[in-house]
Amino acid sequence: MDPYYSRNISCRNCKYEYSTLKIKSRFIRPLTHDSDFCTTYHTLETNPLLYYVSVCPNCGYAVTEEFSSKLTKEALLAIQTKIQKHWQFKNYGQQRTVETAINAYKLGIYSGIITKESPIVMAGLYLRLAWIYRTVEPSQNQELRFLKLAVDQFELSYSLGDYEEKDMSEIKLLYLIGDLHCRIDSERQAIQYFQMVIRHKHKDKEKRLVEKARDRWYEIRRSSKVKVSS
Repeated sequence: MDPYYSRNISCRNCKYEYSTLKIKSRFIRPLTHDSDFCTTYHTLETNPLLYYVSVCPNCGYAVTEEFSSKLTKEALLAIQTKIQKHWQFKNYGQQRTVETAINAYKLGIYSGIITKESPIVMAGLYLRLAWIYRTVEPSQNQELRFLKLAVDQFELSYSLGDYEEKDMSEIKLLYLIGDLHCRIDSERQAIQYFQMVIRHKHKDKEKRLVEKARDRWYEIRRSSKVKVSS
């Protein structure tokens, strides 16, 4: 059976109608879960990460479902002068390889930067691209590069509060920032964020994440010379 379905999209920039592939939910079979919520799947063909970004074949503007639904005049001008002007028609709407998926992410990241998408949206793009490098094309240098970009945007999101618009709880965000700091060897920062989770005023509402934060905190304490307080 075909694991794909076509999703029709109207480009917010050039109004071109195009379709892109997505994975049918019944074919998405998780295999493992990492502490930063990265999921590996039974097959590459049914990895939904590869299809997270949609790319307009007509103008090159790339989006995710989290992008703003409306573009400002400044954003439209930026797309038209920095992407569309240099774009040659290319269809990303077919079955993707890892290489084409990575290219789609980079187009999405560039589109998000020039249209000034919110930090929580950009963080999600950087993090998922890091996951791709980890799970389907192991490249530690590239993974770390995008994890660092992700954690910077997540921290900015925390300071601005824009994560609330994307149904992200404060505890989950704090835990994720701590986990990413741990992965990029910023142990002192990881400890600070895990402690914020453990001591959070709403910790009783998300006990599973609080326990995960406590477990990670203990792991750092056992393996590191960094001084931590209880």
